[in-house]
Amino acid sequence: MDYEVFLVSAMREHYARHGNAQEAIRAGSRNAGRVVVAAAVIMITVFASFLFSHDPNVMPIALALAFGVLVDAFLVRLTLVPAVLKLLGDRAWRLPRWLDRVVPKVDIEGHDVSENRSTVREPELVG
Repeated sequence: MDYEVFLVSAMREHYARHGNAQEAIRAGSRNAGRVVVAAAVIMITVFASFLFSHDPNVMPIALALAFGVLVDAFLVRLTLVPAVLKLLGDRAWRLPRWLDRVVPKVDIEGHDVSENRSTVREPELVG
């Protein structure tokens, strides 16, 4: 899940700034891909180190976890997710209308503030 958050949030930020879905996938994969690879290598190394354990119950679990992280990080997160997002294009970043009405408008990055600066009115002093 962490790999997905790193990868897709980088893509979403680039898409929100530039509006080009294909370039967002490239930029997000390029920037967050390094973090995903580093985290996966660390996790694989940790799990693989348990292969040298003398406990026969731990060794198959360690192998399964190391292989699972390898497949998840490199096959699913770095290959399949960008491929699906590329196939969806701009539709990957849109909410359905019914869901857009239900979900509250939260702007953590401040995109709406900078774009709608001219429509913000100063508070009037009553007195």
